[in-house]
Amino acid sequence: MKKHFLFFLSLIGLALFNACTTDVDLYADYKDIPVIYGLLNAKADTNYIRINRAFSGSNDSHINANEVALIADSCNYPGKLRAYIVEYRNVYGNDYQPTGDTLMLDTTTIQNKQDGIFYSPSQKVYYTTDKDKFANNNSHSKYLYKLVVHKGNDTVTAKTGIVGGEGFKIATYSLNFNAEPSDRTGKIKFSAAENAVFYDLEFVFNYHESINGGPMVDKQVSYSCGSKSVEGLTTENSLFYFTYNENILFNLLEEAIGADTVYDNNHPNVERSFDIKPIQIKLSAGADELYNYIQVNSESGFSQSVPDYTNVIGGYGVFSSRINLMQEASISAGTQKDLYGKPWGFVQH
Repeated sequence: MKKHFLFFLSLIGLALFNACTTDVDLYADYKDIPVIYGLLNAKADTNYIRINRAFSGSNDSHINANEVALIADSCNYPGKLRAYIVEYRNVYGNDYQPTGDTLMLDTTTIQNKQDGIFYSPSQKVYYTTDKDKFANNNSHSKYLYKLVVHKGNDTVTAKTGIVGGEGFKIATYSLNFNAEPSDRTGKIKFSAAENAVFYDLEFVFNYHESINGGPMVDKQVSYSCGSKSVEGLTTENSLFYFTYNENILFNLLEEAIGADTVYDNNHPNVERSFDIKPIQIKLSAGADELYNYIQVNSESGFSQSVPDYTNVIGGYGVFSSRINLMQEASISAGTQKDLYGKPWGFVQH
């Protein structure tokens, strides 16, 4: 019997993915399937976990998955399931044992989910505010966190370590860019995060814009350095780094500002400025379960009925860990000079 599944991929804090098949086949004695998505963040005030359901069945009848996904009762289990997170510790290489710490998950409704494939704007999620309970690995102890969900007579579980640690820091405080065409590259350096197997990096240039004497409006351009595994990154003096082309800021501004708003007598009177530290460096680190979920399932295609990878036992989805850092950075004196020299209306304050 051919089977299809409808899966729920959620965005909580940091984006995951969206995918579902066009047709979901249901039958009278259907079986619901737990679908779980959660990324633990040790620095977050609140950690959210999606615990939803999908259905399996035969090809005897057809129901449009997009229609089903817009119905809250079709996505959610009724009431509140008994769900909690158990802490395990491995001391000096011995077997993992429960520490006795258990975090019970409660339910809440988020009210600001944007329109999309699944029902909105209100969605039910499970959560915990006990962020101080999540411990990172150290020289003698390693930790795991096991999600346990009781659904009737069935139990669904998944495990992950915690990404982060006090040593995870961005080590670049100033960036250099060139207005003239160049093949030169800059580096954004950072120290490793515990349990991380891949990193994402983006930087944002923030500036202010006033047209014809009007109020200053906040503007920005951004650039993603992409996602790289630990093996794909290079180190220098024990620090990892991403590279960027030193022309990129001027290319982004050229595209964003355009010829119709440059500062001269034939165009609107535009004044622009930027702060002492106009750059935001945004770095994200993820655990191996999330990395495997992204790599394996993206290679096999998100239109698949059943994901090829999941670390959820008794269901589907992914339960892992991710942490985000943000640091403000300045731009070099040469970059500032080049910006003021462009006919873009940038002035010093």
